[in-house]
Formats: sequence, structure tokens, C-alpha cells
Amino acid sequence: MHESGEMYLETILVLKERHEAVRSIDVAAEMNVSKASVSRALGKLREEKCITVDENGHINFTDKGRSIAEEIYERHLVLSSLLVSLGVDEETATADACKIEHDISAKSFEAIKASLKRHGEYVKNSK
Repeated sequence: MHESGEMYLETILVLKERHEAVRSIDVAAEMNVSKASVSRALGKLREEKCITVDENGHINFTDKGRSIAEEIYERHLVLSSLLVSLGVDEETATADACKIEHDISAKSFEAIKASLKRHGEYVKNSK
């Protein structure tokens, strides 16, 4: 999956934690993108069987979509935590984690998680 698809899934997950129902307009506002961009992205996510959209326009995850979203979000939280623990300010750490989370290998990410756990700094997924 492309980085943009992962970003949309992560955003939907975060919005679902805040609100019971999430619609495309909510995603557009959160990501500061046009409704047309969200519509295209959601169409691709539906094609990839990551989301469904009901008759009220509410976005729901498939098992596949939720799994991807939770994995990306966990990476975001863990990488942000790592960077903050290294002395990076929270705003910069969050922005940098957002860039790194899509490219880091599973092997490197697991090593980072293990290291943070050993040092008592692991941030578990908020789920």
C-alpha cells in the first residue's frame, strides 16, 4: 500500500477514537485536504478492501483496513516516543515519526520496540 493510503487509514483510526462516526468531510478537515482528494483516496481504499462506506456516508474498516491502520498508528506512537526520549521536542518528534513510520522495515521497528521496552519507555498502542 502507498504511503498516502496508510495516512488516510491512520487518520480514520484516530478520528474513530474521537468520534463514533467518521465521514469523508471529517477526514478532509483533519488532513487539511480537499473533499475531492478524500473521495479519490477512499475509492482506492474501498477497491483495496480496506474500508466500506455505508448509506449515511460513515466510513468503516474491514479487518484488513483496521489491521493496517493500527500497525501504522503503533509505529507513529512508538517512533514519536523514541524521538522524544532522545531529546527531540514533541512537535518535531511527531512530524518526523509521521515521515519515518511509512518507510521503516518491520525488522528495524521491532528492534526499536524491544529497545524501548527494555528501557521502560515503550508506548503501547492506545487501543
